[in-house]
Amino acid sequence: MRFGLILSVGFAWFGQFVAADVSVVSFEAEAFFEQDLDDVRAWYVVEDGSIPRLSPDPDPAHLEGASGSAYIEALPDTRRTHADKLIHGENFAPEPGKMAILKYRASFPVAGRYYVWARVFSTGTEDNGFHIGLNGEWPESGRRWQTVVKRRWHWECKQRTAKVHSGVPMQLYLDVPSAGEHEVWVSMREDGCELDRFILATDIAYRPPGYSREAGGSQKLAKVDRVANGKGAVSTSGEKRVWHKITTSVDGPWAHESDPDRNPFTDIEMWVIYTHESGNLSYRVPGYFAADGRAGETSAVSGRIWRAHLSPDLPGQWQYRVELREAKSDKPLPGDGQAGSFVIKASDKAAPDLRGRGRLEYVGERYLKFAGDQSYFLKAGPDAPETFLAYEGFDGTRANSPGKGPLKTWQPHLRDWRDGDPSWKGDRGKGIIGAVNYLSDQGLNAFSFLTYNAGGDGDNIWPFVDRGDKMRYDVSKLDQWGMVFDHASSRGLYLHFKLQETEIDDNRRGKNNYSPVATSLDGGLLGPERRLYLREIIARYGYHLALNWNLGEENTQSPDEQRAMADYVRQIDPYDHHIVIHTYPDQQDRVYSRLIGDQSVLTGASLQNPWHRVHQRTLHWLREADAAGKVWVVANDEQNPADLGVPPDPGYQGFSGKATKDGKSYDLHDIRRDTLWGNLMAGGAGVEYYFGYKLPENDLRLNDFRSREQSWGFCRTALGIFHDSGIPFWEMQSADHLVGNSESANRRPWCLAKPGEVYLIYTPDGKAELDIDLTEVDGEFAVQKYDPTGSDIHSHDLERIKAGGKVRVNYGGGEAAVVIKKIE
Repeated sequence: MRFGLILSVGFAWFGQFVAADVSVVSFEAEAFFEQDLDDVRAWYVVEDGSIPRLSPDPDPAHLEGASGSAYIEALPDTRRTHADKLIHGENFAPEPGKMAILKYRASFPVAGRYYVWARVFSTGTEDNGFHIGLNGEWPESGRRWQTVVKRRWHWECKQRTAKVHSGVPMQLYLDVPSAGEHEVWVSMREDGCELDRFILATDIAYRPPGYSREAGGSQKLAKVDRVANGKGAVSTSGEKRVWHKITTSVDGPWAHESDPDRNPFTDIEMWVIYTHESGNLSYRVPGYFAADGRAGETSAVSGRIWRAHLSPDLPGQWQYRVELREAKSDKPLPGDGQAGSFVIKASDKAAPDLRGRGRLEYVGERYLKFAGDQSYFLKAGPDAPETFLAYEGFDGTRANSPGKGPLKTWQPHLRDWRDGDPSWKGDRGKGIIGAVNYLSDQGLNAFSFLTYNAGGDGDNIWPFVDRGDKMRYDVSKLDQWGMVFDHASSRGLYLHFKLQETEIDDNRRGKNNYSPVATSLDGGLLGPERRLYLREIIARYGYHLALNWNLGEENTQSPDEQRAMADYVRQIDPYDHHIVIHTYPDQQDRVYSRLIGDQSVLTGASLQNPWHRVHQRTLHWLREADAAGKVWVVANDEQNPADLGVPPDPGYQGFSGKATKDGKSYDLHDIRRDTLWGNLMAGGAGVEYYFGYKLPENDLRLNDFRSREQSWGFCRTALGIFHDSGIPFWEMQSADHLVGNSESANRRPWCLAKPGEVYLIYTPDGKAELDIDLTEVDGEFAVQKYDPTGSDIHSHDLERIKAGGKVRVNYGGGEAAVVIKKIE
């Protein structure tokens, strides 16, 4: 039972339906924030693993087909048919507001009349009705919602009257007095009533996705009124400069997200071939359905705009040619064969804007490299929250299990939004855009997020129109995601796409237990669901300059399934972005050893390890990959233990500063020393910080990145030392043995070296002196000491040293990064 919990109500805007403007508010029945008058009858949440055991309840659970795999039922259920005794105030409430009242918060985009659709499952003649009201009032138009359809989940909008017991269609509605947040109240009329989801729509002609008039059989998508196709005109937009986003838009075949006769995501295929005038560079870029071309702002679900994006490498003239055809028959559609050209100039952007740096590429080395300014990349940023995209300001976004994975407001970061920054639908987006700004302002350059987690820990992110329909995509939601990603790129942030999580990546629950997982894509195989998902994500966001495709968080697919998925990503992605995989710490040997070298197209690893073993494990996989014949880029992206991870700053929300498990404690300084510097000093590509579920602002609930501000300062300083000290870190190798460490030791100090030329030594504390073995080296070396413990870079020169043996460096003690450079 979920009584008295304040829960976010997921709501979705479906915008224009067919040719009419319609505003829609949608929420799950189980997403109520309060229940009153529940002493005689109450609404219970029914979900997998939590089925109420009340008696009497004569019918079984009906989880199959329930939206979000959960619904609510008024229990106990003592009256199913007319033959059962009717008792007012017990199993029947003819007047609203008398029994089992549920309260929901919903945000209405406009004032007006909203017709009330409910998705229900009725098994008898006396479990098929309820009452609905607004802000504590029960208007006549909201009384006696009714259906007569039996034994299946069904959408209905009918009101029972004295003359029509089966219900009058479209006579059940609420008049909403103003735009903004209101409380929708639902009260029991008949016990045993099972409710799955509500949709309130302003258009009397609106029909929910999946609505069917038939009284039996499976539900079908509602028919849509077709609009004429476009004439195939093509336009290009965007700043026509190197590395900038260039968009090719085609006024092509009209389509609708939920058209039952032609699915725009499977039945129509678009490609655009872009070729540079030199003839030496060409990209075949996948396109996608973009509805009206402004769906992020209008919430359109239909339209004639089809798009593809290019981020050009070179200045000069580029030519394009459009392919837009029926997927099965290859029949040309309006826009197919259209061709044209445009001229690209040099970029006018500067770092940190990624358009001033170029595409980040895997170049067969331990670090990714920008194709523009030719610099190498080290990353630092948050791995948490994995539910970054579970934002209440995105269309069609709801919390399937609000108590577990609530939606985000990003309210603490509203103050970080600036005039001129993007937003949509008025003020929507300001919180999440502010969060992006904050990360960039802290000197961070990466963040990660799941793009699909239905059935996972958060269960609040999916790119589809409906959680359970993996073949139809929510165009407006994905357009809004794109606005955030575009802004992040302009602020210098690398996009870590985590494409799925362990609970749903295949038909294995956990590491080994095999059983069907309804929300997995093709059960882990490379089937039609997974192919479409990867194509849609890559088509819409693959033009971004700095990103990686992570096959999955704690991935448990088989090696063959992993290879197949990675191969398809490589096939579809025209820009050959970095591909990695993340797995359990105790599964790394089994997973990575089957993917390194020429066994897969993967180019790196996203490591999860105990926070104090980062150096050793990073070094291990760098060397294993080298030995297999293909260099990997290895980052540390999650720190165990899972319940703690990287702790908040001392004092944040009263936090002591110490994370404790099994009697052992650590703090943010330990994370700096062993995680951040541990990865960098092994030759790793950088870190993303995970926030454990027992700590404030954690992996599923974080809204405030300021909770780790001191740690961000340490990251900023570490990146600054590597980039500003003048060391060629991309040419340096781990050489811990030069400072007295064995190959497998996890102790410090650590050393990176380009032997005979430059050395970087990290030492956490201790003596005022350290020794380095320069036996086979000659010449004089300058020595600089950097302080890793501040939020800014501080350094000073030390006494020069001469090589030729083991040399003692008097650095003054304390935690330090010591740079030793040969004097020419």
